Amino acid sequence: MTAVHRPVLLDEVLTWLAPKPGGIFVDATAGAGGHSAALADRVGPEGRVISVDRDPMMLDFARDRTRGLPVTLIPSAYDRIGEVLDALGIAQVDGILADLGFASDQMDTPSRGFSFQREGPLDMRFDPSQPITAATLVNERSADELFALFRDLGDEPRARAIANRIVEQRRQAPITTTDELASLIRGVYGHRRERIDPSTRVFQALRIAVNDELAILDRFLAVAPDRLRPGGRFVIISFHSLEDERIKAAFRHDDRLRPLTRKPVIAGDRELRQNIRSRSAKLRAAERV
Repeated sequence: MTAVHRPVLLDEVLTWLAPKPGGIFVDATAGAGGHSAALADRVGPEGRVISVDRDPMMLDFARDRTRGLPVTLIPSAYDRIGEVLDALGIAQVDGILADLGFASDQMDTPSRGFSFQREGPLDMRFDPSQPITAATLVNERSADELFALFRDLGDEPRARAIANRIVEQRRQAPITTTDELASLIRGVYGHRRERIDPSTRVFQALRIAVNDELAILDRFLAVAPDRLRPGGRFVIISFHSLEDERIKAAFRHDDRLRPLTRKPVIAGDRELRQNIRSRSAKLRAAERV
């Protein structure tokens, strides 16, 4: 399998993690394996990279990308990093990376249901074995619950109108595809011109809710510092303010960590030209004290 996803802020990740030969690092969100491969190149055969992801499709891509390198791939959500390291007999590591974005390959696979630009089932699960899908939320949550979800996780200004329209529509038939939901949202906005597609914020909110992304991040921020040796580096790349606010607060107020980046590191012009999906990426780094 060949992935199309390009790792974001790769040079910056290597700068702030500063991997050395023989080091042990965790890539808590393996994705297509780009960051893991680069770390493995730096730590060499005497080092080790533990790569974790809960999406089996992405682990397949990462397996192909890291073949022959000192990388151990583990199927798991990244908030369980403590359990993963315990199972491997590793107490502490030299650095931990988490890239909280989802890969181009996930977005561009219609059957995953992440994109309103491609017709597919309303799924949006990173782990296809979990029972809750986006269709579950859309068709079973009350209007008030959908309103709160779209408002709080998507910052959607027309959250109430969209929630009410969904409830009206599903009385006729369940909403089961990305096209059906996107058309409904665009209908609420009518012919108003928008800077971004009106579906963007609702789809983001559903994806965050389906995958419990913020709760997992909170648990990860609580457990990860203990698995860093003193002087070990902690680097996280986020893609929206709900994530970045949590990371900034944890790095500033956790006595186990010393922030290294006063402001988030963002993509330069060259990377933006090569990979438009890096435009929202924000990197923050901290060090274990």
